[in-house]
Amino acid sequence: MNENIEPLRVRLLITPTEILKLLPGMGKVMVIGQQGGVTHERIGPVGTVGQSGRDMHLGGACHDAVIAVDAVAEVILDTSSVMRDKVYPRLEFRLADGETGFAIVGMDGLEPFAAPLVDLDRETLPPREKPEVGERTELDPADPLHPPLQQAVDRQDMVRIRFDNGVLRQDWTGRIEALKPAMGYLNVMTADFHLHLQGGAFSGWDARAGHQAALDADGAATTLTLETMVTA
Repeated sequence: MNENIEPLRVRLLITPTEILKLLPGMGKVMVIGQQGGVTHERIGPVGTVGQSGRDMHLGGACHDAVIAVDAVAEVILDTSSVMRDKVYPRLEFRLADGETGFAIVGMDGLEPFAAPLVDLDRETLPPREKPEVGERTELDPADPLHPPLQQAVDRQDMVRIRFDNGVLRQDWTGRIEALKPAMGYLNVMTADFHLHLQGGAFSGWDARAGHQAALDADGAATTLTLETMVTA
């Protein structure tokens, strides 16, 4: 491992905008929005990075995201995740309250992802604490997550699945081939998109003008919406 990307966790002393502009040269990446039982992931090389006003746009065949960069207080590079002898480096775009607004993970290993970052100024941080893993239960077949997603499968509708937490707005548009329950989650899996919805975290869906919004256990809107696209 290149000594310039040691230690395992650092704060990068560069603006989020400048880091995002480096993404097209960082290989296959996963852009992750995660909040309140929703994990929304787009996977593949970033084709384009643009700017409109204060927002940054990620585009290409595998990405469709708008990022409110002014909400990002710092960017952390963490290279501690290793699976099957492969490093999955991670950029955490963190907010002023310490929460992660979104994250980007390198899927091609350490070198393609870290090479554009290697000469950036940085501050060493303590290693990340491992999150506690709660007890996993089987997904209830009657979980209110199912109906609109299953309907989209049955009808083979063209749908847009959007994650929006006010920092990252990320879309996937396509047809859902199947729903895959596993390890307490309801999952949608394609080559360039993963959606993981935690069983028991949602009370249902609210049909609104043109789309449905997933509701949390208290009946409040979450970060997830589902829209059926009108096709000719």
